[in-house]
Amino acid sequence: MWSLGNVLDISVGINLVADLAAGANTGKRIHMRNYETLGVCLLKNAASAGVDDVVIALQEHNANTGGTSQALSCVTTFYRKSVASPLLGTETWNETVQAAGSTVTVAGATYATHQGFWYFDVEAASLSAGFEWLSVNIADPGAGGTILGGVIYIAGGLKIARRPDLLAQPNA
Repeated sequence: MWSLGNVLDISVGINLVADLAAGANTGKRIHMRNYETLGVCLLKNAASAGVDDVVIALQEHNANTGGTSQALSCVTTFYRKSVASPLLGTETWNETVQAAGSTVTVAGATYATHQGFWYFDVEAASLSAGFEWLSVNIADPGAGGTILGGVIYIAGGLKIARRPDLLAQPNA
């Protein structure tokens, strides 16, 4: 059985950009009515200089565009694979537990020189009444140096399994 279309769907959260620190990075919205969970995965390169934090902020929305947006404070656990040299595929996941919050912080003092993945899951059941869309944003980390990065959404628990070419558009 194929995973894509049966178990998961993949969508862009924040397009890969040459410099996350060039300004605020607004994420795309994904409609959770078709999914049970949303995995959020940041991939970032080492910063060219400085030790600025990269902060991923989770939001919920009551419309696919416009509408009301608010922080969704449900992230208690996230995982990291990172290394201070190029990723080799041999890294293991490291777990971080935090008080329920709407942000995940990639601490520049520790990880500015690292390439890596930062990942967390959000359950659709965590959304507030009347809110059906999720997104993440990354505020401007600062002027410490350039940081290549982007966010991919991995939607899981598809409510209707289909061939990948027949999957619903993720924002609709």
